[in-house]
Amino acid sequence: MNQFLQGKSAKLFVVLAGIFVTTALVAEFIGVKIFSLEASLGIEPMNWGFWGQEGLSFNLTAGVLMWPIVFVMTDIINEYFGGKGVRFLSWMTVGLISFAFIITFIAIQLEPAGFWPQSHVPPNVSPADKAAILTKVGDYNDAFRLVYGQGLWIIIGSLVAFLVGQLIDVISFHRIKKLTGEKHIWLRATGSTLISQFIDSFVVLFIAFYIGANWSLSQVLAIGVMNYIYKFVMAVGLTPVIYWMHGVIERYLGQEEAERLRFLAME
Repeated sequence: MNQFLQGKSAKLFVVLAGIFVTTALVAEFIGVKIFSLEASLGIEPMNWGFWGQEGLSFNLTAGVLMWPIVFVMTDIINEYFGGKGVRFLSWMTVGLISFAFIITFIAIQLEPAGFWPQSHVPPNVSPADKAAILTKVGDYNDAFRLVYGQGLWIIIGSLVAFLVGQLIDVISFHRIKKLTGEKHIWLRATGSTLISQFIDSFVVLFIAFYIGANWSLSQVLAIGVMNYIYKFVMAVGLTPVIYWMHGVIERYLGQEEAERLRFLAME
């Protein structure tokens, strides 16, 4: 196996690609859960209003826990392996996520074993306790179908938004770098993320809910703004992580190899 992973740059790409694909895939599957950021932090809801939509707060998909890692990986791969590296991984990730959803759809259609729908109920419990457990959790098979059976428009929206966001990130990252050179890592890394995630925040909502669920345009815009505010704060907050990872990679590759990769990435 080592003959196929000769050189530190090859090993680095494999590690970064593995983290990139895994986090994107996990984000898609845990994204079905919507959580309250304010309640999770123990603070009062914001209750903001945009475009006639009142009482807005940070009710976010659980996938946002993973996307900051994708942001960082995208910028690091952009820096050392260029736009081709990011585009290759983005298309591959979309393909793998689509494959995962197809397999999940097939799994949902499978007839469950007779014992499995209530296998979460401990044996020898009283009828009252059993009823309480079933009331809380319900049928395992129904829960499986409900959690993993995401709507088609949501799947399409998330995949298109991911791909469009990544391609825009590549373009904006390298245009900023051509203007600033090797200086101002924060500007090209954080700046490209802010641009791409602005597009991503609205594309996914427009496809999944404006087209797929007949939401009004004002709802889409208002919730998109709330989502983008969160992504904006996270992108800025992760800037020190970008610098830290640059330092780790530079020490791992060595100055000469790191400079060679950055030069090739710009080509």
